[in-house]
Amino acid sequence: MLTNNRKFLLRFITSIMVMTIPAANAAVGLDRTRLIINGDKKSETLTITNHNKEAPYLAQSWVEDDSGKKLENEFIALPPLQRIEPNSKGQIKVQTMAGSSHPQDRESLYYFNVREIPPKSKKPNTLQIALQTRIKMFYRPEALKLASGDVPQTALTLRREGDRYRIINPTGYYITIVNMSANNAASNNDFKSVMIAPKSSEIVEMSAAKLGAQPVLTYINDWGGRPKLIFSCSGNACKVTEQKAG
Repeated sequence: MLTNNRKFLLRFITSIMVMTIPAANAAVGLDRTRLIINGDKKSETLTITNHNKEAPYLAQSWVEDDSGKKLENEFIALPPLQRIEPNSKGQIKVQTMAGSSHPQDRESLYYFNVREIPPKSKKPNTLQIALQTRIKMFYRPEALKLASGDVPQTALTLRREGDRYRIINPTGYYITIVNMSANNAASNNDFKSVMIAPKSSEIVEMSAAKLGAQPVLTYINDWGGRPKLIFSCSGNACKVTEQKAG
C-alpha cells in the first residue's frame, strides 16, 4: 500500500510528464502555428480539431505572457472550456479586454495555450496524459497594420562583428529567423532559430566567413511560410537585395 508521501510523489511525477511530453501528437490540434491579434479588429478566431475518431475531448484555452503568467485582464479566450466531439471541429475566439493597454509603436508578445483533457478511462489505475499546445501570439497595433504586399522583414540589416553577424531589426515587428546559410548553399541543419524583438538586434552564433558576402536568412511570415532574404555585403554592412518565396 502506498504511503501518503509516495502517493504525493507519484502525482508530482505524473504532473511533470504531462507538462514535458511534446504536443506534436496531441489529439486536439490548432489550424495555425502562430496567432496575430490586429489592433483594428480586437479579436481573432481559431479553429481547433479533435483528430481522435472515437473519443470526445475537452479543450481548455488561455493566454499567457512571455514569462508564463496567465493573463486575465488583457485577453480572454472564449469559450475557456469546450467539448469537441470525435473527428470534429470547434472554434476559439481570442479578444482583447476592455481597458487593456499595449504599446502602439511595436508588437507585443504573448502565448496562446490549448490543453486537451481526455475522457475518463473506464479501466482502473490507468495513467492519462493531457497534452498542451502553446503557440506564439502577437498583438499588432493598428498603426502597424500591414497592407497587401508589405514585407517589413526586408528592412533587416546585418553588421559584421569579428567572425559573427549581428541581425538588426529596426521595425516594430517580431521577426523569427529559422535558418541562415551562404547563398546557393544547402540549409544549415545546425542553425538554432532566433526571434528578434522589435527595434533590437541579436548576434548569430555562426561563422561570418563561412556565410560569405551574400548571406541568406529564412524567416517565418504571418502564415507560417518560410521566405528567404538574400543579402549583399559591403565592408561590415549587409542589406537585403532579393526575396524568394518559401
